[in-house]
Amino acid sequence: MGKIINREEFEKADIFGIGSPNDAYAKYFIGNSFLKPLTEYGKCPVFLANVTFEPGCRNNWHIHHAKYGGGQLLICTAGEGWYQEEGKEPISLTPGTVITISANVKHWHGAKKDTWFSHIAVEVPGEDTSNEWCEPVSDEWYNGLEG
Repeated sequence: MGKIINREEFEKADIFGIGSPNDAYAKYFIGNSFLKPLTEYGKCPVFLANVTFEPGCRNNWHIHHAKYGGGQLLICTAGEGWYQEEGKEPISLTPGTVITISANVKHWHGAKKDTWFSHIAVEVPGEDTSNEWCEPVSDEWYNGLEG
């Protein structure tokens, strides 16, 4: 389906639903994001959540630390977005794209500036896992992305 600017149209395309405002992590995002847990944290060994980004929304650079295992998987479900690892070129995300993020890799992800975007975020179990939130993705850099 590709780019979707209208929220009502996007809600029809997002099979898991937008969920609730992601208030707990809002300080780590530019723009508004929404969270819909798909498994119950602590009751399932793997936590999955549908994360939705409004157009232009992205999270800060961050790192999923782990001594062993860990990291994150992104399964793109609706709209279009970006993923970038530090020192590498951004990757365009469309429904069906799967991104494997190794532990201890600095990265960011979010919507493209002209479309809503959702992905399922999977926390990969590991030993001594933690998240480190870093600096925001600058408007100058983000607004220069084409695609």
